[in-house]
Amino acid sequence: MSDEPTIKQLYEKTIPSVVSVYVTDPSGDERRRGGAGSGFVYDDRHVVTNHHVVGDTDYVELRFHGGEWRTGAVVGTDPYTDLAVVDVTDLPDDAEPLPVAEGNPEPGDRVAAIGNPMGLDGTITVGYVSGTNRSNPTGTGFAIPETIQTDAAVNPGNSGGPLLTLDGTVVGVNRAKGGDNIGFAVSPVIVRRVVPALVEDGVFRPAYLNVRTVDVSPTVAEANHLDEATGVLVVDVGRESAAVLRGCDRVTRVRGREVPIGGDVVVGVDGDTIRSTEELTSYLLTATDPGDEVDLTVRRDGEEFTESVTLGERPEPGSRPRRGREGGERRRGSGRRDRRRGPGRRGPSGGHPDDGDIPIR
Repeated sequence: MSDEPTIKQLYEKTIPSVVSVYVTDPSGDERRRGGAGSGFVYDDRHVVTNHHVVGDTDYVELRFHGGEWRTGAVVGTDPYTDLAVVDVTDLPDDAEPLPVAEGNPEPGDRVAAIGNPMGLDGTITVGYVSGTNRSNPTGTGFAIPETIQTDAAVNPGNSGGPLLTLDGTVVGVNRAKGGDNIGFAVSPVIVRRVVPALVEDGVFRPAYLNVRTVDVSPTVAEANHLDEATGVLVVDVGRESAAVLRGCDRVTRVRGREVPIGGDVVVGVDGDTIRSTEELTSYLLTATDPGDEVDLTVRRDGEEFTESVTLGERPEPGSRPRRGREGGERRRGSGRRDRRRGPGRRGPSGGHPDDGDIPIR
């Protein structure tokens, strides 16, 4: 007989630590509530949820599985990773912190999502990790890298709740439904990177290379006379990278599609191979800080060389100029989150580089 915990045992073990998150109606009418989502106990006084669940509010109402209500203060949010932290000074005695995995799960791992879908408190759904290393849009102009894909049912109201392995370890913060049998969750490596900063400082300051890129697909490789389809093509360059990198200066048509040409191709950073924008974004988010210097391996005009770039800090959502202009400086706050609302549309990013969707790193 297997010693693996059952779904029932997982539920009984973790449900006291999963909460329903309610946002008071913006009109101030206490008889009505605004949005609702989910969250989980992160440490002895903090609950983690999604940025798009709490929005711009300063306080939320939390309902625990035992029926207890608490009011929590939103002490930090990050729209770029769609994470938020709520401070609760008097957690119920049985609301134990849920451990967050140190690494990402693998496709095929069995998982369960617990939360408040459609306002139905304490709901558990079960499935598998369907994929990893996905990019998920946030409506900020940046995508969340390393997102976990699952076939466990994730519906409105599940957002902010935990995606768990059978031993009760958090391997994702649920945030989006992409379609039938496709849900997404912020990965544990992103959670472990961002949440401590939100707890300590109220903000997370991601590094910013300030370039627009597309993956080097076969079409992009053909248009740019490249030997292989790998790396990322630099389309536009902002201030942080202008002295080092060269962007595209024209477009050509390949099989009826306009393709940018003439820019550098980044194929490595700090000795790690870069095959896609997903890998570049993931490295910058998880391994670097503003002010760090990174070594980029670049291919230009058939030559390969390494150049150093000092990273900046991402601008506030909505403040980044349009394509072709320099990125603006983000205003620095002190101890309080960015007050701009988070995600717009949700679902898998998946934009093929030929679709004209040019991400910025």
